[in-house]
This record gives sequence, C-alpha cells and structure tokens, in this order.
Amino acid sequence: MSALEELITKAKALQAEGHTPGQISDELGLSMETVTWLLTQQKGMEAPKDVHIDWTAIGSHGTLLGDMAMMMLKRFLYLAEAGGVRSGGEEPDTVVGIALSGIPLATLIAAEEGLKLAVYLPAKHSRSETPTGSLSGTFSTITAQRCIIIDDVVTTGTTLAEAIAFLRRHGAVPVAVWSLFDKQGAREIDGVPVHSLFAISRLG
Repeated sequence: MSALEELITKAKALQAEGHTPGQISDELGLSMETVTWLLTQQKGMEAPKDVHIDWTAIGSHGTLLGDMAMMMLKRFLYLAEAGGVRSGGEEPDTVVGIALSGIPLATLIAAEEGLKLAVYLPAKHSRSETPTGSLSGTFSTITAQRCIIIDDVVTTGTTLAEAIAFLRRHGAVPVAVWSLFDKQGAREIDGVPVHSLFAISRLG
C-alpha cells in the first residue's frame, strides 16, 4: 500500500468513527483541501500539494512528548536571551493549547513555567450550522492575559489566525505562536511572531 493509499484509508477510517473533516485535518496534519480530496477523490481533481507529517512515535510516548515540549520552550528562551524575541518587556501569563494536538504540549510547557493553561477549540471542530471557535470553560480564562499559543503543525495558518483574533476580541494579548512543524514558512501571523522547531519546505 502506498503512502497516499494509507492516508486515504486513515482519513476514511476517522470519518467512519465520527470525526469531522476539521478533526481529520488536525489528526493527519493536513490542510482541509487535502482532507476533502482524500475523502472524495473527485475524478479529474488533482491531489493537492501537501506534506503529511506523522509524529505519532513522539506523540504516543509521554516522555518523548515531554522532551519535545521542553525543546519548544528552550528554543524560545534561547531566542529571548539572544534578543531575537519581541516580548514587550513582560512575561507571558497563559499558555493556550490549540485542540487537539497542541493541548498536551501546552500543558507540559505551562507546568514547567508555572503558567496558566487555556484551551482553544477551533471553529473547524464545531458541528453547529454556524461554526465558531471557543475557549474551553474547564481551563483558564484569557482576559487581560499575555498568551503564548501552542499548536503542533502550522498547515495554512488559518486556525492560528482565528485563535489570535479570538484572543484579541476577548481582551488577551497574543505574544507568540510556538509549533513543532511549520509547513508555511510563517515568520508571523497577524503580527504575532511564529517560532517553530522544524520548517518543512517543498522543493520544485
């Protein structure tokens, strides 16, 4: 079975389990356009140019996941020491994990730094007729908080732009986005600097 066939099988299996296309997009680290193609494979429609990142070997092992979260934190701290981070002179108060894969990373970073933890649920996860993003009521509020946003993969930047706008509307100040992988080569999203461990580039 080819890698593409495996992705089609995984996408259809997740759909059969009740996952929304947005959730499948997050699970597989692919754009919504790619997920739509995997699920429908419309004739004459060329497969989108995308890159699949499978970091299950790390995500499924608590210790390795903790190591990866600490690498994200240390990269930011090293940048701050070198003067490569715009901080506005104030430290962050809250770490915001983007559901789903950003949550464990955000939790580990918040625990290490003694910060509050908030969880953002993107609009693409909503099943309502007018999907909107929201903040989980179980975790910290974000009003008047300086926030670092954590996600696993920057695919198109749409979810992060949505989260940034949400935080600003609710009186928070997003100070940085941290991710494991960046498929866009984004240096910033809506004026918020992006710091990723790995940049993924397609050549040709």
